[in-house]
Amino acid sequence: MASPFPGMDPYLEGYLWPDVHNALAAKIRQILTPLLRPRYTARLSIYVVEDMSPDSDIGILYPDVEIMRNQSLDSSLQIASVSQTETDAITPAILTIPVILPVEIHIANVEIRDTAQNQLVSSIEILSPVNKREPGLSQYRQKRQRLYQAGVHLLELDLVRRGTRPITHAAVSDIPYLITLTRAHTGKTDGWPMRLQDFLPNVPVPLRQPDEDVVLPLGRVFSEVYDEAAYDLSINYQEIPPLPGLSEDDKVWVKTLLNQT
Repeated sequence: MASPFPGMDPYLEGYLWPDVHNALAAKIRQILTPLLRPRYTARLSIYVVEDMSPDSDIGILYPDVEIMRNQSLDSSLQIASVSQTETDAITPAILTIPVILPVEIHIANVEIRDTAQNQLVSSIEILSPVNKREPGLSQYRQKRQRLYQAGVHLLELDLVRRGTRPITHAAVSDIPYLITLTRAHTGKTDGWPMRLQDFLPNVPVPLRQPDEDVVLPLGRVFSEVYDEAAYDLSINYQEIPPLPGLSEDDKVWVKTLLNQT
């Protein structure tokens, strides 16, 4: 079954996202491999980062936990009374706040390597929420710089709306989704900004000269992943999508779209 959305489905940006992320990486490799052979291969690469501030994704990406518990007003009054009459007694805490430990995140990307020397030619990065907030944001920006300095082409798929993008520009500041391609040694980045209403584009994957780019059909990638994983069985489209909230215009458009399906 297909997603009701023409492009990216915002309902996948919640607890399903880790599965979506891994499935996208695997499907990209599957589709690119016959286009690359025999001179190049597509390989999955997994790197591990620690999400040092997972509280911002609790209830979205991670399971709900109780962040803060307030004692009742009556209890507070009792504490105050005890404090005044028994000066040596320990005053009970009014709040109980659980310790939120870092979460280890495994992030998959796709590396295009030449088969002669196994050298990295292009990196296809699928951004995760941890890449779009500190300290992961700074770490990812450093990785981008290392790839550029090493002469590696970088294709970035930013398909989650929350967080801060590694690359910022006024032209795409209010756009939900963004695909960017930074070709090695060019000093510029090409971009495909996308609204909820837009189809996913066909984008180039650069290789080494004189080899021509191969085409990555992101619409096909997404539709096959959605159907194979049967995400429709896990989504209630009568609920609002995960945060961040939609604009008023997008709310109207989404409601109209879902009423037609």
